[in-house]
Amino acid sequence: MKRAILALTILAAVFAVPANALPPKSTSPPTIEGKFQVGETVTAGNGSWANNPTSFAYRWQRCNSSGAGCADIAGATAKSYKLTSAEVGRTVRVLVTASNADGKETANSHPTPIISDSSAPRNTVRPTISGTAQVGQTMTVSNGTWTGGVTSYTYQWQRCDQNGQACINIAGATSTTYGVRSDDVGSTLRALVTAQNAAGRTTVSTDRSAVVQDVSGTTVVVTTTAATNRAPTIQFRSLAVRRNRVYVRFQACDDSSNRVTIVARDSMAGRLSYTRRYSVRPAGCAVYARSWILVSRFRAHGRFVVSLRAIDSSGKSSRTVARSVRR
Repeated sequence: MKRAILALTILAAVFAVPANALPPKSTSPPTIEGKFQVGETVTAGNGSWANNPTSFAYRWQRCNSSGAGCADIAGATAKSYKLTSAEVGRTVRVLVTASNADGKETANSHPTPIISDSSAPRNTVRPTISGTAQVGQTMTVSNGTWTGGVTSYTYQWQRCDQNGQACINIAGATSTTYGVRSDDVGSTLRALVTAQNAAGRTTVSTDRSAVVQDVSGTTVVVTTTAATNRAPTIQFRSLAVRRNRVYVRFQACDDSSNRVTIVARDSMAGRLSYTRRYSVRPAGCAVYARSWILVSRFRAHGRFVVSLRAIDSSGKSSRTVARSVRR
C-alpha cells in the first residue's frame, strides 16, 4: 500500500505544471507619454500584463496620419524615442514585448496624435470655397494644403463688399459649411481657415465668392470704389537675446498670396546699424519666428533695438515696428 502511494506521489510530481508556466498576456495596452512635437522625447508605458513578465523590449513604429501603415523605425528599440522631422504630420506607436521563462507576447499602443513641427503650420495651397452664392444655398470651405503637422482646424466665415474688401465676421458662422442668407445679398463671402499644431496657429483666407444673389436670381447693386492693393502690415510679438543670439516672433499680413519681404534692422546707440531681409508668403496673416547671431558691434552693454518692416511685391510698405532689450 505504501509503495502504491509513493508511486502516485512521484507521478503527480512529474506531470504537475507550475501555476505560472504560461507566457505573459496583455491585459491593457502599452501607452505613450510626452509632448508630440518634433525634437521632444516620448516614453513608452508597459501597459498591464498577466503571468508575471520578467523583462520588456520595445520597438517604435512610424504610421500615417490615420495611425495605419506602420513600419519599424530603424534603431528605435529603447523605452524612449526622440521625435524627428520624419514624423511631422504622421503618428507613431510602440510595440512592447513582455517575456518570462515560458515565452513572450507583443502588444502595441494606440497611435499618438499627429506629430507637430517646431513652428506653426505653413500653408502651401490656399483654402477654397465651393457652392452657389445665392440665398438658400450652402457654401463649403476646404482646408487647403498645409505642412507642419496640423492637429486641428477652425473656421470663420466673413461678409465682404463686392470687391472682397471691408470684410467682417458673420456671428456663429464657424463651421466648414455656411447657409447663404438674405443679409448677404449684394455682398461677397469668404472664409478664414486657422490651422493649429503644438507650436502655434496660422490663419489664411480664401478668395471671395461671386456677389450673392437673392432667390429670384437678381443682384442688389452696390456702388463701390475699385479694389486696390493694400499695404502689408506687421506686428511684433516678441524679442529676446540669449548668448549673442537674437530671437524674434512677428505676425505679417498681406491681401495677396505673393511673397512679402521682411526688413529687419539691428541698432544700438553710437553704432552703425545692420540690416537683413527675409522672404515670407503670409497669404492672409501668419506668425513667423526668426533668429540670428549678433554682429560683434552689438555685443556690448546697452539698449539693443530691432525694427521690422514688411514690403509687398508691388513695393508698398508697412509702418515700421520696433522692440528693444537692455543687454
